Amino acid sequence: MHNKEEIVKAARTLLTPVVEAQQLELYDVEFLQEYGRKILRLYIEKEGGVTLDDCERVNYAVEPVLDANDPVPGAYVLEVSSPGIERKLVKDAHYAKNIGAEVEVKLSKPYERQKKFLGTLFSLEEDAVVITNEKGEKLQLPRENLLHCRLVYSSAHEEINHG
Repeated sequence: MHNKEEIVKAARTLLTPVVEAQQLELYDVEFLQEYGRKILRLYIEKEGGVTLDDCERVNYAVEPVLDANDPVPGAYVLEVSSPGIERKLVKDAHYAKNIGAEVEVKLSKPYERQKKFLGTLFSLEEDAVVITNEKGEKLQLPRENLLHCRLVYSSAHEEINHG
């Protein structure tokens, strides 16, 4: 199992119940190589935000499971983190929770001669992420070409939500 997608899928399957047992959500899993080292990065989430203590707890909980099942070939670094304020939307539930939020969408193939879009998340359809652009037009961006959909931090949103 050396394929990046297989490693991510195996890690997600193995670790979801372990993270949930810590009263947290496994938000996302990434496997990447940076500066010649392999990194398995877990993003965890909970209502009210993630603390450093949560990250340490999850790290200790998942290490023995990873060691026993060995989804990553060779040596690697395990990182546990919060998805952050400009997080990627990964699961359908993440999209549903963020309808009306400002997003950046990147596609692998151009849609109307563009690969990058900024707008307001309108809905998630079976085959498309639907956003409204600054002109108020609805764009149906094909899910099959989706590289990522990420929340865009805006101080205006901060004031609306917390001010």
